[in-house]
Amino acid sequence: MDQQTHQTAPQAPNIAFGSGMFKGEAKFVDYAHFNQQEVQTNTLDEPISETLLRDLKMIGYKLWYVIIPRPKESEGRKLRNWDLWGPLLLCLSLAMILGINSTSATDTIFGVIFVIMWGGSAIITVNAKLLGGHVSFFQSVCVLGYCVFPINLAALGLTFFSSKLTFLIRLGITGLAFLWSSFSSLSFMGSMMNEDKKLISVYPIFLFYLFLSWFCLFI
Repeated sequence: MDQQTHQTAPQAPNIAFGSGMFKGEAKFVDYAHFNQQEVQTNTLDEPISETLLRDLKMIGYKLWYVIIPRPKESEGRKLRNWDLWGPLLLCLSLAMILGINSTSATDTIFGVIFVIMWGGSAIITVNAKLLGGHVSFFQSVCVLGYCVFPINLAALGLTFFSSKLTFLIRLGITGLAFLWSSFSSLSFMGSMMNEDKKLISVYPIFLFYLFLSWFCLFI
């Protein structure tokens, strides 16, 4: 009778790196409990098309998480694998959308949106870190950037249908996008905040999305 053997990946200790707000740990993958698709592969020898396709799939997954936010952060596990390509694309697209009907110069719109998104994300992350939250800097910037997606959709609709919509309807669409973005980000970042200071930690997140929504409504 053949004997079945069960092998598990050796457990390696986590390696700490960085200091201050950039401090974190490199966690090794337990190959016995993760799907093979979730294991990071060596991209040095693969074609560029495969690398781009995998990155696009990951961006699509994270956008889907924003569209249908999960009440539990554990269900959005892939958001832990941070990237800045998605937030950069959303930043560029939002600036271009708002620049279509704006009376201001396009470069001015882009500069304002760029400063708000990246500067605001950095301020929120630093604030959470100073209040005792267990937040990775780039992971937080990644999540906040992806959760701007509902505001992008609202800006796109307001840009092309603004002449057919009353102010109250435009206000309702913008308000829905604001709540959508806020809930999507809080469902993930809420678990990383200090419970005793969570209200102070999440307050800047509301201001961040509120200002972007106001910008879409009046620009």
